[in-house]
Amino acid sequence: MRFAEQWSWCTVDAIRDVAPTIREIVLRPDQPPIAPYPIGSHINVVVLVDGQPMRRCYSLVGERACDLYRIAVRLAPNSRGGSRGMWNLQAGMRIEISNPTSLLDIDWARQNYCLIAGGIGITPIIGIASALQRRNIGVQLHYAVKSHADAAYLDELSTMLGDRLIVHASDQGTQIDLPASFRALPDDAITIICGPMRMLEAARRAWNEAGRTPSDLRFETFGSSGLFPTAEFRVRLKHTDAELVVPQNRSMLDVLNEAGFDVMSDCQRGECGVCAIDVVSIEGQIDHRDVFFSAQQKQGSRKICPCVSRAVGTVTVDTLYRPEAI
Repeated sequence: MRFAEQWSWCTVDAIRDVAPTIREIVLRPDQPPIAPYPIGSHINVVVLVDGQPMRRCYSLVGERACDLYRIAVRLAPNSRGGSRGMWNLQAGMRIEISNPTSLLDIDWARQNYCLIAGGIGITPIIGIASALQRRNIGVQLHYAVKSHADAAYLDELSTMLGDRLIVHASDQGTQIDLPASFRALPDDAITIICGPMRMLEAARRAWNEAGRTPSDLRFETFGSSGLFPTAEFRVRLKHTDAELVVPQNRSMLDVLNEAGFDVMSDCQRGECGVCAIDVVSIEGQIDHRDVFFSAQQKQGSRKICPCVSRAVGTVTVDTLYRPEAI
């Protein structure tokens, strides 16, 4: 597996609100210094959700420090409960985290980058922008927010990028024109985007329609983002009588594994596709929250990434589990 996890303990060093619904949490590991890790990395944390330990994933903010990790958590009313648990943390509390990992591949030989962030998607973008600028690589950042007040780290980014930072605030009627932005890029430009699913899908369509190289559009995702509100749904297992309930605060992957229908997984962010399983039928609709499958594959809904994707109604899947013959 690409993501070989190692877990360790940290102490919550400091907490501050960087926007009305975004809280920065600084973690101090028990055993510094922190080993080098790629720009745009994320960590998994164990957080209490309704009194139960759950695993959640958060991007690291900024470039690497030798003794601290910075993450930022948006208080999301329609999430699976992880954000509420993280917002309950206080300075001095203890929390278990994984080692940082990343799927983003920064090509330092390229001279032009376009960065796009939607809301809390700014968290991994800050470190990427800083590293690119420090290496004198051309970079422009489009930051889409509901309002300037909701734009976390706006002062830090303005100081860093100046007029290369373009803020698109929906309350002011400004919206990023993805087709025009992509057409204006130099031929060798790479775009990195992190934001809600609708933004990611729109960017992928605009990128392909612009005739640009697919591998030059790169994603950083957050799996709580979907086309439908996060709600309870049911999963039936082919070749069994089992019907499982996936609560709002659990993933389908967790529920399947806990029930003994083991599914292999790796990134658990909807990026690698290792956990993908067959969809036999759907009574309702699948909410594909991955960026592994193409738009055409999602429309067909023949497979699902249970680490992040969900359903509205009931979905029947085949995990290749077969009950033993009696």
